[in-house]
Amino acid sequence: MNFEEYKKKLSEQLVYFYDKPYEFVMWAFPWGQEGTVLEQFKGPRKWQKEYLIKLGELIRERGFDFSEPVPPIQVSVASGHGIGKSALVAWLLLFIMSTRPHCKGVVTATTSAQLRTKTWSELGKWFRQCITRDFFEYRNSQANLSIYSKEHPETWRADGITCKEENSEAFAGQHINTSTSFYIFDEASGVPEKIYEVAQGGLTDGEPWMLLFGNPTKNTGFFRSTLGRNAHRWVTKQIDSREVEGTNKALFKTWAEDYGEDSDFFRVRVRGVFPRAAVCQLIPSDLVHDAMGKHLKRHVFAASPVVLGVDVAWYGDDRSCIWLRQGLAATLLWVGREVDSVDLAGMVARYEKKYNADAVFIDAGYGNGVIDQLRRLGHNPTPVWFGGKSNRGDCKNKRAEMWMNLRDWLKLGPAIPRDVDLETDLTGVEYSSTLNGQVILEPKEAMKKRGLASPDLGDGLALTFAMPVNVQTRKDRMLGEFRRVKGKKVDANMCETEYNVLDMAA
Repeated sequence: MNFEEYKKKLSEQLVYFYDKPYEFVMWAFPWGQEGTVLEQFKGPRKWQKEYLIKLGELIRERGFDFSEPVPPIQVSVASGHGIGKSALVAWLLLFIMSTRPHCKGVVTATTSAQLRTKTWSELGKWFRQCITRDFFEYRNSQANLSIYSKEHPETWRADGITCKEENSEAFAGQHINTSTSFYIFDEASGVPEKIYEVAQGGLTDGEPWMLLFGNPTKNTGFFRSTLGRNAHRWVTKQIDSREVEGTNKALFKTWAEDYGEDSDFFRVRVRGVFPRAAVCQLIPSDLVHDAMGKHLKRHVFAASPVVLGVDVAWYGDDRSCIWLRQGLAATLLWVGREVDSVDLAGMVARYEKKYNADAVFIDAGYGNGVIDQLRRLGHNPTPVWFGGKSNRGDCKNKRAEMWMNLRDWLKLGPAIPRDVDLETDLTGVEYSSTLNGQVILEPKEAMKKRGLASPDLGDGLALTFAMPVNVQTRKDRMLGEFRRVKGKKVDANMCETEYNVLDMAA
């Protein structure tokens, strides 16, 4: 059999493997064959096998007919170290290239060194063992990381490209109607949001794929969202390195002893679980999750002041909102876009009267018009300048102070609404320290560069902690609340005792 006949026969076999990635991997490499580097190995690890089998199911579900576009295949895996991610990335790349003529793809990692010495080097190891290697050219140099068809090098290829934001255009334009456009992200936590945004534009035609792998090092961003609020759009998997055969169990045991199994270090590097708080994350995620969806009635905190916080947005994507907080219970009264100052002031006035608020704190940046209008209506709101002086020595400005107070409050076990945007706001804000150790929050512009929206709901809730609030008539309010709830006479001395306890939550 000459080489051309051999290629023809091999091509006919590859048609069979189009929707069978696990079978391809078992067929394409010399597992267990004497004299090869795989002599001691029988096949993929258990989790790798499960991944490949699931991928085959996803391919068959879509039933791509090489003309009509199908929904993208989107799979996201968060894991600890040492489980064999790079090997699976290499198999996936060789499977796609071998079974999909004129496919086009990008493989990326956070740095050029990571991409060249780990991801692409691992690809080279498996490429040399692959039965289809004669169809392709493999390149691994500082200037050229690629694998491509010898006969169709421009239209049938994959390139290794670092995920620097300035490289974003290299992720655009993969519109292939009759084949597969694919993106494989290694170390997905560190990929800039701009890269993901551009890559998603390549998922509109043909049979598109986006496959993510990484250690869950960051609690915000696109990768986190695929295993969080957007998980319903992805096939997801979190892998504990201790449960994978062939990993360094002795080292993991040492780490557990040194750091603790519930430490963020161990969660990320072994358990494949996102940390409670990123290195610069102000509010740990578990505080927010514990508070969301609780049902605490405001009347329990009748001794505490009723405070309204009003964050005012300019026209555009940002939103204005009105919060009510009493003791450990917080309620989002209203949220909306593009409302003028007169209408917003009217809503605030009505809520202030309805709930007999003891204080109304309003963002004095864009909120000056609302403040002026309320004063014309006979109200006395308190303007809050986010950049103003802090009353806490550990905070650089008023905004940092309010958010630090909010974080301290969340530690008390309060109740907040179950809201995806609120969760993102509260867990997304990062901070740094000045030279004298004061906390300063990142600017909203920096958050938007990370792919997050302005934390309007978070700022609104934080405004309820702008200043201490005194309540002149709280004993009267308690009497009224207890009579209304219990439907009986209440002794004033009992209320005074209750007041002393509940004042801690004020």
